[in-house]
Amino acid sequence: MINIFSYFERKETDRFSYILNIAFEAVLANKFRSMLTALGIIFGVAAVIAMMAIGNGAQQEILEQIKLVGVNNIIISPKIEKTGSEKTDGESTESNESNESGEKGKEKYSPGLTIKDALSIKEIVPTAKLVSPEVIYKTKIINNGISSSAQLSGVTPDYFTVFNLEIAEGQMFNNEQLKEGKQVCIIGQMIKSKLFPKEDPIGKFIKCDNVWLMVIGVIQGKNVSQSASENLGISDYNKFIYAPLQTLLLRYKDRSLINAASISGGNSYSNDGDSYTTGGDDDEDNYNQIDKIIVQVDDSKNIKATTEILTKMLKRRHAGVEDYEIKVPEMLLKQEQKTKDIFNIVLGAIASISLIVGGIGIMNIMLASVMERIKEIGVRLALGATKRDVITQFLSEATMISLSGGIAGILLGIALAKIITQVSGILTIISPLSIIVSFFVSASVGILFGYMPARKAAMQDPVTSLRHE
Repeated sequence: MINIFSYFERKETDRFSYILNIAFEAVLANKFRSMLTALGIIFGVAAVIAMMAIGNGAQQEILEQIKLVGVNNIIISPKIEKTGSEKTDGESTESNESNESGEKGKEKYSPGLTIKDALSIKEIVPTAKLVSPEVIYKTKIINNGISSSAQLSGVTPDYFTVFNLEIAEGQMFNNEQLKEGKQVCIIGQMIKSKLFPKEDPIGKFIKCDNVWLMVIGVIQGKNVSQSASENLGISDYNKFIYAPLQTLLLRYKDRSLINAASISGGNSYSNDGDSYTTGGDDDEDNYNQIDKIIVQVDDSKNIKATTEILTKMLKRRHAGVEDYEIKVPEMLLKQEQKTKDIFNIVLGAIASISLIVGGIGIMNIMLASVMERIKEIGVRLALGATKRDVITQFLSEATMISLSGGIAGILLGIALAKIITQVSGILTIISPLSIIVSFFVSASVGILFGYMPARKAAMQDPVTSLRHE
């Protein structure tokens, strides 16, 4: 009994192999037509892989940006008022209306963003886990005859915790350096490369304007995209020099203080008898003591509530003047992610339509092939081939064309993703899942759209087919 079953199984296997060989020979006999038939599948699969690679790249960029801005951070920054001709007509009208009454103007005076704001947030807001004020100045740096421009940032140790910055070399500021405003600094990787390309920077001095700062640490490098820097206000940590907050306020400039130079409109500052300029042109209209306050919320659930509290609190402290703006990077990123997801779905749908069009192309060409090969079908049926054999043959041809088109489409899609990255700079990530899905979809399209022509071929009348010219 077992031998009989084995015999029939072997016969069925041989029969199927024979049918596959016939289908393969038929595809090879019409190479050009088979290639044209597969074009729809090729471009459809390539489009799906390329679009999914762009979507994965966008998602990866969002995740990297979330890491850069820190977890659950809220950024408070001042609005720098425009002066003179820089104001728009709407702004001038608003200014005139608000200054119609002298008393009303006095009521709306604001000291700007100050360290007191940061301290108040830390003391009053219970959901504020960490509060990091920051002062930023443009400065010229010199070391061993090498001169360059850089950003000098006054921070506290909380800043490095908030933005997940690690010290790669050296150490963090100690309490004495923070309280007394010692002349020390921590530099980014790019500053190290410029000023200390072949030597250990720890213990060396950098001249920032007229103040010498000793390097006590180097932060670990981080990649910051230009879009993240512009849209989310993320600093390029590699280009910054970090000094204690008190160091900048004591030894450089405290914008909350009024002196003869600031009244006359200059940015000059005197330190140890030496007069020099700091802050650059952007500092002229900036009366804010600090440039940024980063508030890290204890839980992501409390971000919205904390933002509302900060808005009301700062509005009261600034006498109703909204000379500040509050950004929630995580919410901005989530909105950006949602927009990109919708965009990717639309692109994926368009690419999927290409696959359907490719399937319809296969069906049309295979139907035409059936009409051309009616006599061949009649001969096969007359020699003992069953309807199932004919269906298997034509279905195999459609599947072979579809699979070969799918493989070619996968290679083209990978190449397109690489070209997109090279030409436009858009990050693309090709996932194995997209390749597997594309391959099986292309096979399914061949089977689905190849069945109708195969069935039409099997339903031909052998006698009529043999007489067909």
